[in-house]
Amino acid sequence: MTDAALTSDRSRARRNVYVLVIAQAFLGAQMSMIFTIAGLAGQSLASNLCFATLPISATVLGSMLAATPLSAAMQRYGRRAGFWIGTGAGALGAAVGALALMQQNFWLFVAGGLLTGVYQSSQGFFRFAATDTADDAFKPKAISYVLAGGLASAIIGPQLVKVTSQAMVVPFLGTYLAVIAINLIGSVLFLFLDIPRPPVSTQDHLIGRSRRELLKTPRVAVAIIVAMVSYALMNLVMTSTPLAIVGCGFEQNTAADVVSAHVLAMFVPSFFTGFLIARFGVERIMATGLVILAAAGVTGMMGVDLENFFLALVLLGVGWNFGFIGATAMLASAHAPSERGRVQGMNDLIVFGGVTVASLASGGLMNCSGGSAQDGWQAVNLAMVPLLTLAGGALIWLWMQPKAR
Repeated sequence: MTDAALTSDRSRARRNVYVLVIAQAFLGAQMSMIFTIAGLAGQSLASNLCFATLPISATVLGSMLAATPLSAAMQRYGRRAGFWIGTGAGALGAAVGALALMQQNFWLFVAGGLLTGVYQSSQGFFRFAATDTADDAFKPKAISYVLAGGLASAIIGPQLVKVTSQAMVVPFLGTYLAVIAINLIGSVLFLFLDIPRPPVSTQDHLIGRSRRELLKTPRVAVAIIVAMVSYALMNLVMTSTPLAIVGCGFEQNTAADVVSAHVLAMFVPSFFTGFLIARFGVERIMATGLVILAAAGVTGMMGVDLENFFLALVLLGVGWNFGFIGATAMLASAHAPSERGRVQGMNDLIVFGGVTVASLASGGLMNCSGGSAQDGWQAVNLAMVPLLTLAGGALIWLWMQPKAR
């Protein structure tokens, strides 16, 4: 490859990263908005408080169900088409949610959350799209930069919640209308992506390894496990946090501030996570993330003072960042371009499957464990233990594998 061609490729890779960073920042704001208010809105609509977080669980379920079809669509038609499907579903989901709030219909609200999950799934592919035109040295940094775009979404989302949640007679209606606008405006960004389509497999010839063969690859398997655990634990605790904070006597705006601090903690480390991976190795960064997630659980169990909530959620965000970015970087280096659609769809199916279970468990643990919000919060944090044990054991197993893997 000539110097000019190499420079052109690097320029294209950086341009795509810039577009995806902006998309993560602007479009990503809707997820912090929805996760801040969906549980509270669900609590006001549900006849049984144990179902309060079901709308959030439906969003995560939608992400899981959409992962494989979206990945296949991107493999066949390109990233841009898949991202437009996501923003269209995000706008439609918010519209259904707004209608449900006006009609006071809990199950329609859940259906809106399911559609929102399609957008969330498409956003999950931003990080993979950043690696499509990047060389091996730039891939971890590209992933980090794109996820760092969430820093802006952490500021934009909760602040929009404060402005919009009580702006109309129907509580939270203004927030869902704002989400519709975010999707419609943000979809324009993908016109500026320049990512070629990968080779397409045919019925007569399957390019690359099968899903079963990929899952038997140690680095693929461990990357998926750690990504699933990191995301599931983050969702388990974050879903319950607004309910716990309000249940312990604090205001709704305080819950928004804690969620904002958490989302900032999720994405601020992204400015240097890629460099840490290059310096210390991806396995060490993933292990560090799991340790920080454990520290978040311990902090949460130590009390329900406001500082406990803030510290626990900040640690939760940093732990997620190290664990999830590390797992994504490991996965990105463990498959060929022709296997991209197969492995990424399988990864997000498993990851969001675990997150769906965690989200469903979150509401039950929070509202149906003991007789108080404090008891529920303790149960949520204690539930982190088995998943952390699974991910830690997987990493230890990987370290014990022969070096040539």
